[in-house]
Amino acid sequence: MSQDTTQAQQPKPKNRRFAIVLGALVVVGATFGITKYVHSLHHEDTDDAQVDAYISPVIPRVPGYVNEIRVTDNQMVKKGDTLLILDDRDLKIKLEQAEAALAAAQSSLGIAEATTTASQASVAGSQANVSALDAQIEAAKVNVWRATQDYNRYANLIKDHSITQQQYEQAQAAKQTAERQLQGLTEQKNAAARQASAASSQSAATSQQVGVANATIKQRMSEVENAKLQLSYTVITAPQDGRLSKINIQPGQLVQAGQSLFNIVGTGGIWVTANFKETQLEKMKEGQKVIVSVDAFPGHDFEARISSLSPATGAKFALLPPDNASGNFIKVVQRVPVRIDFVNKNDKLVDQLRPGMNVQVDVHLD
Repeated sequence: MSQDTTQAQQPKPKNRRFAIVLGALVVVGATFGITKYVHSLHHEDTDDAQVDAYISPVIPRVPGYVNEIRVTDNQMVKKGDTLLILDDRDLKIKLEQAEAALAAAQSSLGIAEATTTASQASVAGSQANVSALDAQIEAAKVNVWRATQDYNRYANLIKDHSITQQQYEQAQAAKQTAERQLQGLTEQKNAAARQASAASSQSAATSQQVGVANATIKQRMSEVENAKLQLSYTVITAPQDGRLSKINIQPGQLVQAGQSLFNIVGTGGIWVTANFKETQLEKMKEGQKVIVSVDAFPGHDFEARISSLSPATGAKFALLPPDNASGNFIKVVQRVPVRIDFVNKNDKLVDQLRPGMNVQVDVHLD
């Protein structure tokens, strides 16, 4: 065998190195694949997640011009701290008008009560007069009966000429006088009764006026309280402890009721909202351990746990949720928001997290 043939049969060094590298890559790839597969059996992860916190908008309840701003951008505030003050001159005038209307209503009530008292006194006087006339009528009836009896006796006696004509005429005059007195007292009683009825009606009317005056006072009092409440809204305070966002208003600017001026990021705690695919939720449940990695702090893992799972997918809470009843339906894998709370209270980096930061979460399914 010649020397050239022997050299051709020997493997070339380059082919040997290629085979070694290829074999190493296959081993590394297989190891990586097996590791990922084993990891996927016990973990679920996603990078569709952000840090969340309670964010309260600062919203005025009454319109007005900004008179004073007492805070600056990114300032820490406590609940109840004064943030800004609106011009309150218009509302003070409305309060004075409401108080004046209340005073007028109270004055009207005093007049109505005085009138009612006088009417009640008049009713009592009329009723007493009627009672007195009743007693006089009873006495007059007795006089009429007695005068009638005397007249009848004298009428019989005059026929026998046992009495004089003068005596007979006196008895007749006494009877007529007694009857006229009874008639006069009866008429006086009827007049007194009509007067008592009129006084009673007037008393009822004045009593109704008192009721109307009381209702008016309650209405005016509510108007005063409402004016005071509206006036208090000119001082806008912090609804919670937290840090302010950028202040986008200036003194003298007109703000409207319900207008969002700026926000307060609460200090009552932060959490992570992770949006997992619906195909990842089979083994996920509340209380499972979670490792959170924040892009702002690479190399540092935050300990956390699943707190709750959303009752619906994120698409259902959208402003315009998808309508799958249309004929152009295309199946899209939905995502379900999951709330994850931090559990390590001693981790000082948690206080440095800000809402909106991107994170990656790894849920331990075991």
